[in-house]
Amino acid sequence: MLDRNSGPSSTRSDRDPLSELLMGMRLRGASYGKLRLAPPFGISFPATAHARFHFIAAGDVHIRPAAGDPARLGCGDAVLLPRGDAHAIVSAPGVSSRPLESFETTPLCAEVCALTEYAPGTCRTKDVLIFTGQMEFELDTLHPLVGLMPAVMSVGALLGRQPEIPPLLAAMEREMATDRAGTAGILARLADVVAATIVRGWVECGCGDATGWVEALRDPRLGRVIAALHRDPGRDWSVAEMAAEMGSSRSVFAERFVAATGTTPLRYVAALRMRLAEQWIARDRMSIDMAARRLGYASQAAFSRAYKRVTGQTPGHARAAARPERPAEAPPL
Repeated sequence: MLDRNSGPSSTRSDRDPLSELLMGMRLRGASYGKLRLAPPFGISFPATAHARFHFIAAGDVHIRPAAGDPARLGCGDAVLLPRGDAHAIVSAPGVSSRPLESFETTPLCAEVCALTEYAPGTCRTKDVLIFTGQMEFELDTLHPLVGLMPAVMSVGALLGRQPEIPPLLAAMEREMATDRAGTAGILARLADVVAATIVRGWVECGCGDATGWVEALRDPRLGRVIAALHRDPGRDWSVAEMAAEMGSSRSVFAERFVAATGTTPLRYVAALRMRLAEQWIARDRMSIDMAARRLGYASQAAFSRAYKRVTGQTPGHARAAARPERPAEAPPL
């Protein structure tokens, strides 16, 4: 979570609102795979609720998104699919692909498994090495940002602007080429850092063609209001208080807010609170009563009514539907 209490308010107000909110962004690895494949090959990755990351440590491949043009990836390339869209990685254009789940895997550690496949007699000098992972965006209050990201984000666009990236990629190449103790865990942590750096680079470059919510944050006055809402979602916000934060009349504020975000200020606050509540209850296993109190509701009953009105289900249903803990001995790719 964002630290809502650290630092004087004047320091927070001088900070770029989008940068302030990005302080709460984290990428948490869910599972990883160390792939060694001999051409020709093709793997179809299904759509997932998680982001998907690929790093090519040796060889050349092509990525085929479900929508959009294929692209070649060479040794040292890394890509992030922030919304986990379905796609395939193939050794060459025109090669057919098999579903990921049809390949056999071997656990290497609690988070990482290995996938190795090649035909007998195949020349092993042409093996392709890929480190892949599923990652959860721990965005807390930044959920709108993911929907604005490109379907495929490449590290290549950042190499000339972010000197910290090449050493990270080189370290991943070295780890993939060895079987040293702890290699799998080190690769997982490096992948997390590279993926987060790709997202940060996109934001620092202006978020591409993203509009609406990002433009609102780029507006110094309106962005200040949105940052305040995200910083303190449990406050009993009124339109008048939000307008005062912006320094305008209620009518001007409400009109600009709807134009930028596509929703009214009070609906935005309600949706923000329920997004947080869903994460706390389903992901962090927080009690419903605690979530209600943290979001400023006088009673669990009042919170449950608000939750159902916004999400269409009860908080208890969200808890029951949360995925069970994954067995450490069988990490899925």
